[in-house]
Amino acid sequence: MSTDVRVRFAPSPTGPLHIGGVRTALFNYLFAKKHNGTFILRIEDTDQNRYVEGAENYIVEALNWCNIPYDEGPSKEGNCGPYRQSERKDMYRAFAEELIEKEAAYYAFDTAEELAQARSNAEANKETFIYNHNNRLSFTNSLTLSKEEVQERIDRGDDYTVRFKPELKTLNMYDEIRKGIEIDTSLLDDKVLFKSDGMPTYHLANVVDDHEMKISHVIRGEEWLPSMALHVLLYESFGWERPKFAHLPLILKPTGKGKLSKRDGDKMGFSVFPLEWKDPKSGEISTGFREDGFLPEAMVNILAFLGWNPGTEQEIFSLDELVQAFSLEKVNSSGAKYDPEKAKWFQQQWYVKQDDAVIGAAFAKALQEKNISYGSQEYVNMVAGLVKERAVFTEDLFELAGFFFTAPDSYDEKNAKKSWKEDTNETMSKVIEVIKNTDDDSAAGLSTAVKGWITSQEIGFGKVMMPLRLALVGSLMGPDVFEIASMVGKEETVKRIETAMEKLG
Repeated sequence: MSTDVRVRFAPSPTGPLHIGGVRTALFNYLFAKKHNGTFILRIEDTDQNRYVEGAENYIVEALNWCNIPYDEGPSKEGNCGPYRQSERKDMYRAFAEELIEKEAAYYAFDTAEELAQARSNAEANKETFIYNHNNRLSFTNSLTLSKEEVQERIDRGDDYTVRFKPELKTLNMYDEIRKGIEIDTSLLDDKVLFKSDGMPTYHLANVVDDHEMKISHVIRGEEWLPSMALHVLLYESFGWERPKFAHLPLILKPTGKGKLSKRDGDKMGFSVFPLEWKDPKSGEISTGFREDGFLPEAMVNILAFLGWNPGTEQEIFSLDELVQAFSLEKVNSSGAKYDPEKAKWFQQQWYVKQDDAVIGAAFAKALQEKNISYGSQEYVNMVAGLVKERAVFTEDLFELAGFFFTAPDSYDEKNAKKSWKEDTNETMSKVIEVIKNTDDDSAAGLSTAVKGWITSQEIGFGKVMMPLRLALVGSLMGPDVFEIASMVGKEETVKRIETAMEKLG
């Protein structure tokens, strides 16, 4: 095997990519880039019955959105293609036959009915049916038939499978995350590797492709851990050097009990897919992180901490920082609980980092959709800069800053009772005069004028500042009240105070 680091993400195009799959792709990407290696995308589509139209494009788009594009794969051909297993199917038969010649596999002609009967008989005896060394000689296969009979069946077109025959021994394996693993191979079943229709099963195709593509490290989800022994035995049977294995922990439900599923997201109101997905058959639409407003930087940061920890207090990492910090040694073996609120925290941290112009452009688009006039893009950018620290998503901006574009048409009842007293109209009339007579309409200029007047009148600041904010905003929220007054302008500020006096006085 080459000493170069070559890793692969090998999803099946059977539907939308779960965030667990994106996490697997991310960890492969980080490992590859950390070691100046190659990140490969291989589409494992041998099971054509489960193939879903559009799923492959979805996978590619999701990786690109997360800024973790593959180096080799479909439409990025390297020297080890093609990168769709369906386009490689003609090569697998020879490998299956090689195993038969080495007596590491055999032809099996058992019908579906015969196998169903064997399972039924086992259930009747309260046993679990396993096709392996204990009973393989009681079935119709090349171990019980003569060579002539086997060839005759093949020649006449009988359906068959090629089953693996594991060597009986104690198998010692090593996982980069879980360390040493010992397996008694007598407990394994004789897995089907190849079918007479010319299609390999996942196990044969997976091992052959990893070898042919010179994969140095197999980094995949924990659900494949039970297959590790079979895959290691296949490498041994072929006489190939095995890659290093690393099985990533499961992503668990927010409760910590069980694997995170789409149903959990639907029930609790969050996405489990990176992008929106429309089922081509049912038309059902599933939401995605992107459409929910998450930034790709936040998505990557969220997924990185699901099973990995840098061992420091730092939580906010750029992709480049993750590449430098990542190692398989710091990946946990236990499941990682998905926390929707923590995900929003990561999003908020990254949202604040965005340039005001970037947030402003998205905000302007949202205002257009609401048919709200916003003046110049520069104005929208300034508003975005004032309130972004309290926003998590772009959709939050209007709730936080809508008053910069439309005057309040109602006032928070509790705050109105608290801040608008019998003499407030009289006080606010004088504030209007101060504002009108102020030449400097900047936030600093308005602040100096109004606060100076308050001090000169020897009245409490709350007696002016709370009603002023209520008049401009409709509640007691928002950034500095003089920033608001300066942004909406003196004329609009006076108009809003007068409206509040009319409605609340």
